[in-house]
Amino acid sequence: MPNEEDTLAHPEQPRFLLGSWLWAVTLFVSFGAIVAIAFGALNRGSSFEEGRAKARAEKLKAAHEEWDKAAASYGWVDKAKGVARIPIQRAMELTLADLQAKQPTAAGPIATPTPAEAPPAPTTAQPANAPAAVPPGTPGGSPAASPTPAPKKP
Repeated sequence: MPNEEDTLAHPEQPRFLLGSWLWAVTLFVSFGAIVAIAFGALNRGSSFEEGRAKARAEKLKAAHEEWDKAAASYGWVDKAKGVARIPIQRAMELTLADLQAKQPTAAGPIATPTPAEAPPAPTTAQPANAPAAVPPGTPGGSPAASPTPAPKKP
C-alpha cells in the first residue's frame, strides 16, 4: 500500500509556477500594446487622405470658377489668327438668328449613277476544279454582268 507521501506532489516540483505565469501575462500585454500602437498609426493615414480630398475639391472649385468666367466673357483665343471667344449665351443667340434667317429649300430628286461597265474577263487559265465560266447574256449567265448600253441624254 502506497504511503501518503507518494500520493502528494513531489517536493522538488512546485505545483504553481508564479514566474511562468507572470512571463505569459507580460507577453500577452506587450503583444496587445503592439497591436494597439499599429492600429493607432493606421488612423493617422485617414487624415492624410482627407487632406488630399480637400485639396482636390479646392482645385476643382477653382477650375470651375475659371471655366465659368471664361464661358461668360469675351476674349482672344488666338489674336494672330483673329480667333476670339464670346459668351455661350451670345453664341446661341447668333446661331438662332442665322438659322431663322435661312429659308428651307425643297430637296430635289436623287440622281442614280449610271451603271459602270463590267471589267474585261481575265485571260489567265482557269484551275481544273473551277466551274466553267458562262458568258454574260446567255442562258444561265448573270443578267447583272451582261453589258447594257447607257441611256442617251437628250
